[in-house]
Amino acid sequence: MAADNTAGLGQSWPNAQDVSSSPRWHVYVFERNGVRYIQINDLNGNVRGAFATSSGNYLVLPIGADAARVATPQDPQPPAANEAGETVYRDDAVQVQVAPQSTGTLQIRTAAATCQDPVECSSRVN
Repeated sequence: MAADNTAGLGQSWPNAQDVSSSPRWHVYVFERNGVRYIQINDLNGNVRGAFATSSGNYLVLPIGADAARVATPQDPQPPAANEAGETVYRDDAVQVQVAPQSTGTLQIRTAAATCQDPVECSSRVN
């Protein structure tokens, strides 16, 4: 991950290393001015969602087919119909979990790396 590098953010196949921990997803991390941008793509290169994070704060970016379904601690989403998902990225500060839905959409949950359950840490409980 190069400092001050956001070139390729929002692209299907950015010129960045795929850091996904899952063979079913592509995850790209960009950084600029201390802000990390994390983008999740499916295997076909379709951008599914992205967010920015810095100092424990998260901001959903308006890019990707599932941008409206990215849950963060600051912008929680209602629980998804299918909460079963997999962790696709984790570092010292953040973790990302994806949960495919029966409608073909994807719920993306982000939480601090210290969180034990991204569903609980980034969803509203009704």
